[in-house]
Amino acid sequence: MQIPFSKYHGAGNDFVIVDNRDEKIRFEQKQIEWLCNRHFGIGADGLMLLQSDYKADFRMIYFNSDGNQSSMCGNGGRCLVAFAFSLGVIGEKTNFQAVDGIHCANVISSDTIALQMTDVELVEELNNGDYLLDTGSPHYVRFVEDVMNIDLKENAHEIRYSDRFAEQGVNVNFVSYNGVELLIRTYERGVEDETLACGTGVTAAAIAAHKKGLVGTTVGLKAVGGDLSVNFEVSTDGYSNVWKTGPVQLVFTGNIDL
Repeated sequence: MQIPFSKYHGAGNDFVIVDNRDEKIRFEQKQIEWLCNRHFGIGADGLMLLQSDYKADFRMIYFNSDGNQSSMCGNGGRCLVAFAFSLGVIGEKTNFQAVDGIHCANVISSDTIALQMTDVELVEELNNGDYLLDTGSPHYVRFVEDVMNIDLKENAHEIRYSDRFAEQGVNVNFVSYNGVELLIRTYERGVEDETLACGTGVTAAAIAAHKKGLVGTTVGLKAVGGDLSVNFEVSTDGYSNVWKTGPVQLVFTGNIDL
């Protein structure tokens, strides 16, 4: 069976995307693992399906590269918006259904998408000064002096596979602040490795940095794969009207035998 696909990336966070509005395609876990494999398949951090939805312009179905359906992916959402826009499914303003609810998005240009993230009511400050919050996916945030010179995988494993998080998993972010912007590296559960950017991760880092008193309500972030920005409103109820803006790019299109 030949499957048409597109590959996109958002600040280096890359995805295989399939138009499944007719819902004729059913992927098995091992097939998704193979498609995302960088040696034997197309190669990606995850796979997304564009599907129809009766409440919104479309529905986003997201799978991690391990083949399991996952929680919200912010860069994936921005790439899927760009894909839907390229097909003429949506205009410059849209809303879509994801696993964590309805998201609004704006097509700023062909290569820049702004996505509204979920509100965040609770930011847990841990005894060691780290932060835990859910921005559509659960994120652990640790501030360090020099994020580019740490062994990310080793340090992240200690947190990701600790007693508290071993079963359900958690995404782990290490963040530095240089006085102008946040520098961030992220280890993603499901990928079980560092990704070049993580949309829910940069959102979590921006909010944690505000909670820590480092930044205001508009935050610039430099991920390994590119620059993103996050802005939000703050009230006694938490963080609302959270928007993440950044680059997207079509890498290539093709067909693959499944």
